[in-house]
Amino acid sequence: MSMNKAQLIAWLGKLNEVYADKKEYLTELDAAIGDADHGINMNRGFGKVMEKLPTVEAKDIGTILKTVGMTLMSSVGGASGPLYGTFWMKGGMIMGGKEELSSEDFAKVIEAGVEGILQRGRPDLGDKTMYDLWAPVLEVVKEKAGNGDDVLAIVEAALPVGEKALADTIPLQARKGRASYLGERSIGHQDPGATSSYYMLETLKEVLS
Repeated sequence: MSMNKAQLIAWLGKLNEVYADKKEYLTELDAAIGDADHGINMNRGFGKVMEKLPTVEAKDIGTILKTVGMTLMSSVGGASGPLYGTFWMKGGMIMGGKEELSSEDFAKVIEAGVEGILQRGRPDLGDKTMYDLWAPVLEVVKEKAGNGDDVLAIVEAALPVGEKALADTIPLQARKGRASYLGERSIGHQDPGATSSYYMLETLKEVLS
């Protein structure tokens, strides 16, 4: 099964709902090691995405993805705006003219997005960032797409990998951003960016199932 434009739009709508629902939780996570604004920022950013969506939903998938990225870039504060903005924009740049995404296309979108995170934030594995989730998720996405699995099967395989990666951020000491100023006091807290990234996988599975 490929992923069509209606499913992409439904995914964005579901993400908007989840970021509204999880606003306080994400902000609590961020209060422990950051600026206490991650939930607020993601909620505001996807609210703006939903305002913008009607102007592009008839266009191709690449245009929709780029619009999401540009909207997040301009409306989400902190590190999250540039990182998430780049993630969605990079995926959109390689999917111009597409009305649906094959498994291979989907893997390319995720790979381009993760490369965008690397270019923008320059994280290493173990820095306690969203990259600690996306790096192992990308590996399984590429593997499953290479095996010819459909997009739903790819996401289902990625979810437990993402869940483990999320838990694995808890014992890490932050080495990037505001959290790094805390040194050892950042240990014992789940990374907010990895958490909001995990919701992307969780909501996509719901939409595709």
